[in-house]
Amino acid sequence: MSALPIKNENGYFEIRMEAIGGMGANLAGKMLAEAAVIHMDLNGTTFSSYGSEKTGTPLKAFVRLGPGDEEIAIGGPVVNPHILVIFHTILRDILPVTSGLIKDGIVIVNSTMTPAEAKEFFDLPGGHIYVLDCDKIVIEEKVKINTVMMGAITKVSNFIEPDAVRKAITKGLGKFGDKIVQANIKAFERAMNEMQYEHFDWPEGMDEIPIAKVTQKIGYMNAPLGGAILNPGNTIDRDVSGSRAGWIPVWHEDKCTHCGICETACPDLCFTFEKGVDKNGKEGMMNRGIDYQYCKGCLKCVSVCPVDALTKEKEADFDVDKIRRAKTF
Repeated sequence: MSALPIKNENGYFEIRMEAIGGMGANLAGKMLAEAAVIHMDLNGTTFSSYGSEKTGTPLKAFVRLGPGDEEIAIGGPVVNPHILVIFHTILRDILPVTSGLIKDGIVIVNSTMTPAEAKEFFDLPGGHIYVLDCDKIVIEEKVKINTVMMGAITKVSNFIEPDAVRKAITKGLGKFGDKIVQANIKAFERAMNEMQYEHFDWPEGMDEIPIAKVTQKIGYMNAPLGGAILNPGNTIDRDVSGSRAGWIPVWHEDKCTHCGICETACPDLCFTFEKGVDKNGKEGMMNRGIDYQYCKGCLKCVSVCPVDALTKEKEADFDVDKIRRAKTF
């Protein structure tokens, strides 16, 4: 029977994954728990927390592991994780993702930053910080990010057995064929070997990152008369860039004929059109580029462009903020 390296006051080892719907964090939790329970003789539970709109919205996945001879008696969310996994840096601006991290805890971040930069970016007091360019592995191996993060979790845990996780991946993805399974196992193994790591001393006298409770701004105690919705259907402030999987459409002005087919195909109306004059001196609405705040990387625009003015490119090769053409509302 495998032994847990550290336990909380209830006798469990706990993992919390901060992700976005569609990244596969829920399945990652299931496969990790299955690896521990079936192949390592531990007890384990896993579940996820998300709203009614799953894809593209914040999601938390929890894994709680305990000794094989003891039932797990707690079913609530993981508040004080031993391992905190952040699937996308954009989550920092949406939720308090580092809330409750234990003293000298482990943090895994999908990023091209250094551990020191990640520490500053998330305002972490210290701990064991690992960073991994998951998007690079996702693109090169043609997989989802979940098995990449499973490799990172396996490596930093120091007790989850890689062979057990490989078996869980094989079973969980077996219905998609051996080619998909092998690609995901390769991505899993690459993650274990490609992380950057640095340890930072935890401040004296600080036990954990304080738990931040997210509450509704408007509830039954302060709702306007008549239950009016103050911000109906407004998506101006929404940032869906976290839904992208490493690819973006890039607009080439020299090839564009301003036909507008891309805007028709785009489900999120990402393109910025302004009044102007075309090459023949005709007035009309001219395409000025893409507002990447609203682009989730579906690439439908690339497939419909009749003049190849839009191409599929690796997001890592571009400074999106520099090529973004913000909408003016």
